[in-house]
Order: sequence, then C-alpha cells, then structure tokens
Amino acid sequence: MRMKARKTKLMALLLTTSVVLAACGDAGAGSSNENNTAAPEQKAEADQSTADNASAGGADLVWWGWTPGSPLNEQYIAKFSETYPDVKITWKQTTVDDYDAAIKPALANGEGVDIFEVSAGSANGGVQIFGSKAIDLTDALKGYLGDDYADKLNEASLSSMTVDGQIKALGVGTCYAGNLWINQDLFDQYNVKVPTNMDEWKEACAAFEANGIIGFVQGAGQGAFNMDTWHAICDNVKPGEFTKATRGEAQWTDETFVKALNLWKSLFDEGIMQDGALGIQQYPEANNLFLSGQAAMIMMGSWYTMNCLPDTMRANMEAASSTDEPFAMVPINFPDIAGTGNVGYVFCDIDYATAVSTSAKDQKAATDFALWLGASEEGQQMIADSLNLVPVLKSVSPNWDNVTLVNAEKQNDAVQAYLTNAVNNPDNPRFGGIGADLNQAMMDVLAGVASGTMTAEEGVAHLAEVQAEQ
Repeated sequence: MRMKARKTKLMALLLTTSVVLAACGDAGAGSSNENNTAAPEQKAEADQSTADNASAGGADLVWWGWTPGSPLNEQYIAKFSETYPDVKITWKQTTVDDYDAAIKPALANGEGVDIFEVSAGSANGGVQIFGSKAIDLTDALKGYLGDDYADKLNEASLSSMTVDGQIKALGVGTCYAGNLWINQDLFDQYNVKVPTNMDEWKEACAAFEANGIIGFVQGAGQGAFNMDTWHAICDNVKPGEFTKATRGEAQWTDETFVKALNLWKSLFDEGIMQDGALGIQQYPEANNLFLSGQAAMIMMGSWYTMNCLPDTMRANMEAASSTDEPFAMVPINFPDIAGTGNVGYVFCDIDYATAVSTSAKDQKAATDFALWLGASEEGQQMIADSLNLVPVLKSVSPNWDNVTLVNAEKQNDAVQAYLTNAVNNPDNPRFGGIGADLNQAMMDVLAGVASGTMTAEEGVAHLAEVQAEQ
C-alpha cells in the first residue's frame, strides 16, 4: 500500500514543473542596510558615477540563465532600469540541465547572448567551460569598487570566477549546502524528534511513513545533489577531507571515503531514502514533494532560505501544485550518521555569476548590469533581503527589520544562526574545485554504489584513477 501510494504521488509530480531550480525564488523588497560602512557622501558619489556611466543611446540586451525569471530576476531588471532607463534587458531562461546544450551554440554563433550566467568549476554552466566566451571584468570591477575591490567582496566570488588571471564573471551571491531542511509544522503535528544521528533519522522517517508522509526525500537521479549529500557525509566522517581530496592533498582511496560511500549506501538500505529515489530529480520532483507537504525532510542548501518568506513560499508551493498555506521550514545540521560528533559543516560556492559575452551588442551596458547586480549596494541588498543567496558584497546583509518570515517564532533564531554560520564557515568549496571528469566520475560512482552495481572500494578506486588522469 505504501509503495503504491508513493508511486502515485511521484507519477503525479513528474507532470508538474517548479519555478525553483538550484538557486531560486521570489524576492523580498530591497531596502537600505543599517550596517553599510560607506559614508553617505561616498555612496552618493558612487550612485552618481553609476548614472553618469550609463550607456549612451540605449541598449537592448538578452540575459541568459537557469535561475528562475519570474519574479525575482524581473525585479532585478526593473530596479536596474530605474538608474539605467535606456538599457532594456530581456531574461531568457532554461532549466539547469538544459543550459549547456542551449547556450553553447548561441555563444559559438555570437548571436542572441549579451549577458549569461556561469557557475563555479566545470559543472552545469561552469566558468571553466564557458569563460572563453566572456570578457575580462577585472578593470571594470576595479573602476567600480576601487583598487581594494578584493577586500570588499567574498573571496569565493573572485577566486572561483578567475580563469587564467582574468575575472570572467561577477558573483551574484554565494550558496551553501551540507544541511537538511525540515517541515517544522509536520514535526510538531506528529510529535517527531528532529534527528541528530542515524538512529533518530531512521526513527523519524518511520514515524512519518506510518502517517502516510515521506520522511526524507531526495532526487537521487540528479547527480549534483547526490554530491552534496556525500560531501556532507565525508565532512561528518572527517571534516575538510573531501576538499583536500579534490585538491590532490588526500587520496580518494583513504578509509575516510570508503566509509563515507558505505554510509551513503546505508541511506538506501536503512529506509532513509524514499522508494524510487534514483528514478527522480531533485528539481522538480523532490522539491515539489517537500513543498506540497508530502515529505518532511529534504537535502537543500542556503538558496532554500527564500522559502521562509510567505510570498515566496506561496508562489513556489503553487508551482508544486499545492494550494495549502505556507508552513514553517527550518534548517538543521546534517545528522551525525558517522557517530563522530562532526556536525554543522557546510560548503560554499558562488551560486551563479553574470558574465558579459565577447559578442555582446553593447559590452558597456552589459558590464553596467553585471556590476550593479554583483557589486552595488542596491543590487546586493535585493539579493540579501530575498534570502535567496548570501550577498558577495561584505558590507551588505539581510535587513531583518524588513524581512517577514512565515512563522517568526519557529524560524527566526534558526534561520539567522544558519546564515551566520554559513558565512563564517572555513574554506570548503562546493563544486568549485572539481574538474569536469572528476565531477562526472563522482556522480557515476554515487549512482553505482547506491544501486549496488559498484562497491565502495571500486568507487574510490575509480575516483583516484580519474583524478590521476586529469
């Protein structure tokens, strides 16, 4: 009965698409930040300089990306247009999985792409893949923020977007992963203990299953999110070792990674992963199951914080075919399934960055937009207050006086602590240090171990072999 019910739900959700992708959502209203360090006269001068540098004669630009265009990116465009009224920007969206195949020929032809999103490393939209089609923004950034621009920005926003000494894109915001999100209302309704270890996680899943609710949901058919879960497990076994291995400072064949792969397999064997996990995607299927209240826990990162805002959650729930009222969701540490006590570690990358095409119709106007979104206090405040991403401009943080949560009593302390911890976490890249071949190998290994077609020992041997060949 349980399996049949689940199958029915999953099939229904396969027909439903979501407005949210890997980093996404609706925005809260932009606002001034009380913590901004720039003097009022300096900000006024910067704003005037921005206005003076607007592209003369107007421009008609196309912005490509995989993040959702309605309404968040449209709000960015509308706000930008207040300062640059002669610059028209049209948003062109694909799914994250379709992005590379769609934009590659457009960039090759040099037509129809003026601004485009890139991610860190060599994953979907990777700057290592598409950076050759982007102009160097170093001088523009220096002119905008000053010679000390590197001190004003999150280090990852520069290092992860630098290729051969050139800044190929400007980070919009960072995203963090390595934690779970839970439906606190469901936990309260069924009096289920929030899990902190493997046994409690199993017990929580069983309790929800007994009430017809999926305990934990993951779209294990989408490799990037499997990598997030395994990275979290690796940090649970031995913090920082995953990052060391990607840099060649640790061996994939070490016991740490054998143990971590076996723990990954145990999520499937012990009933934590839902039935059919390998057959669905994180977006839209797993996301829709969680937002529609059919699952109590999900593996997502800081981009999911946007769903703590009532209007954002309502819009995304509607996209998940749910007409229910928004619920209180809160972040929790990845459970200590290794029994080491190592919890609370998250890993960070630039979620996405804006690049200016070498074939842009108006490179100056396109650069103006990239600078406004990724380096201006106005643009970055919109990023911060949307709770979608963590801003890259260090002087900006969410203006909590202007942020209304679904349930402040349940969410406020947990959400603020989560974002603070994310910002203060040590160097621990998400995908930025993983080359294309190792990225694919990791996804293949995780799928193989989960399905039982590959042992943990075979998996780590394959990772070591691929890394040695890079």
